[in-house]
Amino acid sequence: MEIYFLGTNAGVPTIQRNVTSVALRLMEERRSFWMFDCGEGTQHQVLRSPLRLGKLEKLFITHLHGDHLFGLPGLLSSRGYQGGTAPLTVYGPPGLKAFLDVSLSVSQSRVPYKLEIVEHTGGLIFEDDTFKVEAGLLEHRIDSYGYRVTEKDSPGSLNTELLLSYGLKPGPLYGRLKKGEDITTEDGTVVRAAEVICEPKKGRIVTVLGDTRPCPGSLPLARGADLIIHEATFAHDLADMAYQYHHSTAAQAAELARQAGGRELLLTHFSSRYVTQEELAPLLAEAQAIFPQTLLAEEFCTFPVYRRK
Repeated sequence: MEIYFLGTNAGVPTIQRNVTSVALRLMEERRSFWMFDCGEGTQHQVLRSPLRLGKLEKLFITHLHGDHLFGLPGLLSSRGYQGGTAPLTVYGPPGLKAFLDVSLSVSQSRVPYKLEIVEHTGGLIFEDDTFKVEAGLLEHRIDSYGYRVTEKDSPGSLNTELLLSYGLKPGPLYGRLKKGEDITTEDGTVVRAAEVICEPKKGRIVTVLGDTRPCPGSLPLARGADLIIHEATFAHDLADMAYQYHHSTAAQAAELARQAGGRELLLTHFSSRYVTQEELAPLLAEAQAIFPQTLLAEEFCTFPVYRRK
């Protein structure tokens, strides 16, 4: 499980950074990746990345502002031309389906795969045997949602060294033990499943928050998350401006991560007034003063999501 940024700028693209889009790579877990937001030019960013649109399984839109949405029709159309035949589900606030219906129909775009559009107003929006995704309303100029992705705990692996000491080689008996069944060897030894199965693997939690100023809705989504992705449009000396425009400062993002008991914080969605790394450095410093495990998002960079022991 890895985070890969395709766009980290707020509002409009610049020469240095594109507008918002982030990928959650799940190649080991699902042989696919998920995407959160799709600002203008995102498909160009994908071409410069190791991602392949044919592997895109789910796409989540936080809100319907253009810097998070305008790249979606083009990306959906291009996916078909790039070998994407597997079904794709797009989630987002009410109005998303109307936007896509008009964009794709008026442009006569061909989508040669099953495209499902799921509009939601928060709550549990997806669940299967391995993952669930919850959404919650934040506080922005229009309805904006954050997403909490929870990987479910997975069964522990078999202790093969111990099993070999019993004289048991890989085969059907391993499968029975994996299911929790006790077995008896040929010499009458009882091998108990509980003694040869390692501890379950703890699932990871990733929280991706859309545009928002500090609000009560952020905390439940971020509580106990292994990785929190939060906008940091301004440094804290512009806190009044951030509030006026329904955005957050780096310090406010860090305070949310501290209150939520998160493990790591990634800041993104930077105002165009912060162009260079030197100009972004104060945002990182003010956040790390509150929540030391903070990093700045960088486009075309991978950030692993580590598993709790």
